[in-house]
Amino acid sequence: QVQLVESGGGLVQAGGSLRLSCVASGRTYGMGWFRQAPGKEREFVAAIGWSGSSRNYSDSVKGRFTISRDNAKNTVWLQMNSLKPEDTAVYYCAGRRASYPYSQIRYYDYWGQGTQVTVSS
Repeated sequence: QVQLVESGGGLVQAGGSLRLSCVASGRTYGMGWFRQAPGKEREFVAAIGWSGSSRNYSDSVKGRFTISRDNAKNTVWLQMNSLKPEDTAVYYCAGRRASYPYSQIRYYDYWGQGTQVTVSS
């Protein structure tokens, strides 16, 4: 069983930036970031395939967030720029045993515990 550990969350003002990291204990292929705000369902943010050439973003973050990875380090990052109060949520890293960067939760096999991101207005 692969374990995923997120870090990098925190409190930031609107317009600011944060970089989330996710380190996996073993190899994972497709990797994704999801988020869950209080009282809302978990939603897709971004995903990346094994080679890094396939990336997928939700419309709400496209142009502001960038997902990247380093397979040698078993690490995936989420660079978040131009943050908005509506980006406030717990952010979860997810991994899957195949490469395609799906946006649907059901395709992911491994999940981290989450890291809190709070954006103040």
